[in-house]
Amino acid sequence: MISGYQVVLDACVLVNAALRDTLLRLAEPPHLYLPRWSQDIMLETRRTLENRLHLAPAQTAHLTEELETHFADAWVEGYEALIPAMSNHPKDRHVLAAAVRCGAQTIVTFNLKDFPADALAQWNVEAQSPDEFLIHQYHLQPKVVIEKIKEQAAQHGGMERLLTIHCKTVPEFVSLLRIELSGG
Repeated sequence: MISGYQVVLDACVLVNAALRDTLLRLAEPPHLYLPRWSQDIMLETRRTLENRLHLAPAQTAHLTEELETHFADAWVEGYEALIPAMSNHPKDRHVLAAAVRCGAQTIVTFNLKDFPADALAQWNVEAQSPDEFLIHQYHLQPKVVIEKIKEQAAQHGGMERLLTIHCKTVPEFVSLLRIELSGG
């Protein structure tokens, strides 16, 4: 299964390590979607990780290197000239411009207010919260999503720990997983 569904991941969703891990696992074979980001998105991610979460520059450089290695096709280029045509929130116009440039259908972000529907409609792009996006991915391919979540949990302290961490950022997705994992 290889999906051509392109999704721009905003910096705010790439900052959270557990959420980033889940999102990127769903983009690994078998691909449920194709992740996209830009240098501007990655600079914002690194800046937040360093300034707010106090990660060392070497750590954020390592993250960027890993993304370049494992998701070499994810980097969107040549979007800068489109930024002035975007009508969403000025600080996030680069995100929408990157989505338009690569033909992404969705932007996954916590900052939904910065991406009003009227600013996205003309570009055939929609903004979704990570919760909504993960729920959609689950409904499209529940077995694949559950398998990848189980793999992630096995590598990071068990299912309950992972779900507890995710409860803070994607609570509805966690509720759905709890029902599925309990056999309900």
